[in-house]
Amino acid sequence: MAKKTIMLVCSAGMSTSLLVTKMQKAAENKGMDAEIFACSSSEADQNLESKPVDVLLLGPQVRFMKGDFEKRLAPKGIPLDVINMSDYGMMNGENVLQQAESLME
Repeated sequence: MAKKTIMLVCSAGMSTSLLVTKMQKAAENKGMDAEIFACSSSEADQNLESKPVDVLLLGPQVRFMKGDFEKRLAPKGIPLDVINMSDYGMMNGENVLQQAESLME
């Protein structure tokens, strides 16, 4: 399987860093080659220009930005969704990874 790049966006990029670690562990356990990283909403455009992102997940605290991101990602064909609030709260890396994978299918 080709390497997949999963970008998580939250307000400051801090709270999602723990989730990134858990998602990377889940990806390793599945034998999935993935680059998973988090950034703040203000850094999102810069990352979208510099990296080949396969899927973008928004933290629940920035769900209000979904419409704005949809407009920016549509021309690039990058799928996006809001991370399930309970999976985010429980830092369930496996479920969030699965959510990202289902969007890439």
